[in-house]
Amino acid sequence: MEEPRSELQANAEERTKAPDFDVLTSPEELVRGERTRDDFFDAVLGLSKPATASEVADLAGHGVDAAREYLEWFEQMGIVKQVTESPATYVRNQSYLNWRRVQALQDEYSTAELLDFLKDEAARAEELSEEFDVASPEAVSLSKHASTTDQSIEDVWEAVSAWKTARRRVELLERALATESGDAADQQTAV
Repeated sequence: MEEPRSELQANAEERTKAPDFDVLTSPEELVRGERTRDDFFDAVLGLSKPATASEVADLAGHGVDAAREYLEWFEQMGIVKQVTESPATYVRNQSYLNWRRVQALQDEYSTAELLDFLKDEAARAEELSEEFDVASPEAVSLSKHASTTDQSIEDVWEAVSAWKTARRRVELLERALATESGDAADQQTAV
């Protein structure tokens, strides 16, 4: 390990005193220091309902003024949408996040790989559709299906959640496979 620069080294008198650990930056602050943007990004990704700058600040563990600045920037980027004016409330922009996922799929996988993934997810979605014998997962009554099939409500809920996930994946994979650039990523699927 290299020695610190001379101006950073303790002199003889300072070496006789115990260090004041209270004046040192806490490990939490060291870890968070450069992550402010990420803290706010994580906070807005977790929004399930409109939130004020104060609520976002609490979720991120930072100040309200910083929250307002980041929310304004995130809105310009399309990551969040402002829902109300006074008080200003924001919600995550799921369309933007889906677009980013499509871009990531296109960047990370070949067309052949995407087609394989699509085939598997479409088969899974079809299998679950046949299991429930309804057109969409939203049409499933958890308690009714559980009692009819002698399954626990938790098991039915897990299967319905898997069906919803498979349908979302099919949609994203189809969008990633669209041959046109730009607007093609915004197309909806029939699933």
